[in-house]
Amino acid sequence: MPSNPVHGPIGVFDSGFGGLTVLRELVRSLPDYDYLYLGDNARAPYGTRSFETVYRFTLECVQYLFSQGCPLVILACNTASAKALRTIQQHDLPAMPDPSRRVLGVIRPSAEAVGAMTVTGKVGVLATPGTVKSGSYLLEIAKLYPDIEVFQEACPMWVPLIENGEYATPGAEYFVARHVHALMAKCPAIDTVILGCTHYPVMAELIRRYLPPGVRLLEQGRMVADSLTHYLRRHPEMDTRLSRNGSCRFLTTDSTDLFNKPATLFFGRAVEGHLVTVS
Repeated sequence: MPSNPVHGPIGVFDSGFGGLTVLRELVRSLPDYDYLYLGDNARAPYGTRSFETVYRFTLECVQYLFSQGCPLVILACNTASAKALRTIQQHDLPAMPDPSRRVLGVIRPSAEAVGAMTVTGKVGVLATPGTVKSGSYLLEIAKLYPDIEVFQEACPMWVPLIENGEYATPGAEYFVARHVHALMAKCPAIDTVILGCTHYPVMAELIRRYLPPGVRLLEQGRMVADSLTHYLRRHPEMDTRLSRNGSCRFLTTDSTDLFNKPATLFFGRAVEGHLVTVS
């Protein structure tokens, strides 16, 4: 660690708005800390982009949050966590001027939590095509719980429906029913379903409507908040570097006029964004 380590907010990054559902739970669980949210809305969505592009965009945003004084950054985006996190952790962080800074994701906390939830050992994942294709949930859950069987369903229309304000329409209901039924058809014994995209909590109640009775639906915000709480207890050297004024600031790479209203929906209270350039 450098002799004069940076003290600053927890950075929270997402390609768009979904990470605000994670930030909402972080603020609820750890309200004393400062947070700096960055949405790369100008280049969203990430879900259909290549591994190389997602890695490059994510690294640029992580470096920007580091430049704003964040010692710790949470990738509150499943696609970024799946396609960029490991390379950033293993290759980029050690080569940076302050290699003690850290980047964490959302997939590992979800994988850790699911072991205590499932009884049948059959778990479903609803996610974007990019996250499904990456196989990250299969790999992470297999590392921790090799006896659990995971079934995935890609839901390409869900993020566009949510971001265009169509999440409560008959069209949304059609696509939710279609993909939930397709997932359950892969294994009727599934008893736990992970929402593998941070946008999806906006439609959680609609999704629950089409799940069979007794199937548990796991939203990532709470799991990530619990994981971060434990992480900071285990790493007091990081905890002491985080500023505590109870503040929350919001940055976007796109128009603030296009950011503020949807961001307020995801975060659950009024959001005022500030335009920045990261590339």
